[in-house]
Amino acid sequence: MKIELTGFEGLLVLTPAVYSDERGFFFESYNADRFEQSGLQHQWVQDNQSFSQKGVIRGLHFQKPPHAQAKLVRVLSGRILDVVVDLRSEQPTYGKVFAIELTAENKMQLLIPRGFAHGFSVLTETAEVMYKCDGVYNKSSELGIKYNDPVLKIDWQVNESEEIVSEKDLQLPGFTGLETGF
Repeated sequence: MKIELTGFEGLLVLTPAVYSDERGFFFESYNADRFEQSGLQHQWVQDNQSFSQKGVIRGLHFQKPPHAQAKLVRVLSGRILDVVVDLRSEQPTYGKVFAIELTAENKMQLLIPRGFAHGFSVLTETAEVMYKCDGVYNKSSELGIKYNDPVLKIDWQVNESEEIVSEKDLQLPGFTGLETGF
């Protein structure tokens, strides 16, 4: 597995070794021993999966400490723009945005450490996304940032007229003045 640094501490792009032949392909999306050998110490306790149509924007979501979650995100079908915002106030990347296109074809995964808000937009007719979490869902610590926050200026690569955003996500606060606990 190839591990790429992103310039954000702990935020990594992982690309598996893919073995292809006339039957199709095979790859390990996760191997605890290999992760540990690479210095990646996560105990994944929950898997989440979503299916969305083109134009859907989910996020930006996170859980406040002590229930914060690291995530390992990959796409099973389709193509998404995966977006994170660094909420760790002591980091030089605080308040900065990182975005990457994850697809079923490129098989890349994004390892998101605790202390980031996460979201994605769907760029194909549909997309199925799966991600591992190192903490279980805790409703009382759930928080987020409004997807179209003017300070963050995220380009979701979706035409405004085609955006599909949940009512819950439309009610999220902006980034400025947000108390995250990180």
